[in-house]
Amino acid sequence: MNRIAILRQVKNGCLILFGCAVFALGFDLFLQPNQINVGGVSGIGQLLTHLTGFGSVPLWSLLINVPIFLAGLKGVGRKFFLGSLAGMLLSNLFLALFERLPVPTVDPLLATLYGGLLTGLGIGLVFIAGASTGGVDIVARLLRPKFANFPIGRIMLLIDIVTVSLTGVVFGDVNKALYSAVTLYVCSVVLDGVVYGLDYSAVALVISDHYEAISREISQRLDRGITILSGQGYYSGQDKRVILCAIKKRQVAELKELAMAIDPNAFIILQEAHQVLGDGFKRYHKNDL
Repeated sequence: MNRIAILRQVKNGCLILFGCAVFALGFDLFLQPNQINVGGVSGIGQLLTHLTGFGSVPLWSLLINVPIFLAGLKGVGRKFFLGSLAGMLLSNLFLALFERLPVPTVDPLLATLYGGLLTGLGIGLVFIAGASTGGVDIVARLLRPKFANFPIGRIMLLIDIVTVSLTGVVFGDVNKALYSAVTLYVCSVVLDGVVYGLDYSAVALVISDHYEAISREISQRLDRGITILSGQGYYSGQDKRVILCAIKKRQVAELKELAMAIDPNAFIILQEAHQVLGDGFKRYHKNDL
């Protein structure tokens, strides 16, 4: 194993560790004390703990995850399985540890928002590392190939609706279910923002009579591949060359500067591009979100 691979594993391990801690912190400080449910196995464990008066959320979460992990043993990749196993064990460990922390007295609405924010952030960080915290996360991963157009946060949202709906029944208060629905939505939005929002690039379309010089500068200074498209001006009827280039977001300002330095009359269109795959960008893997 080379140095880069080792560093990548260390980075992913730190993301899993930190993500699990953030998730548990949000759950134990804001959600559990206010009987607010965020869905997932931890949410089911919360309901079972209240209904049976036995055990705790970490204990029920561990028990429920056993058959789920057995079912997902052949359905997900080895790397994802092992990372998720670590995520599940760490999240339950932190849930048990953070139960002993003093709970702040906050308004239920603030608990709803901050609980959703922290749990979504924590799960998102774990997902970035190519793992999960187990439970519904694995179920969502198994369903992802069949519903490729649905962000994974939305898949989890659909799965968790039943759990959140039961919260009002179990605790005998419809407000608990309503607060839980808000938490679940905030969690899914933050999760999608963490997982997908960090993977945005940009696509540049540059129309200029000096396309060769601009293309040369982009290739040399930005080290980006270029495709030249053929076009025609509608009003003038003249043939035009259009530069098509995918760049990192941090390179947007430099591209505009170098294009305008060569041709102040260049016409530039920039738009965000989500999950650019290929040389110089992210490589596709079958277990990607």
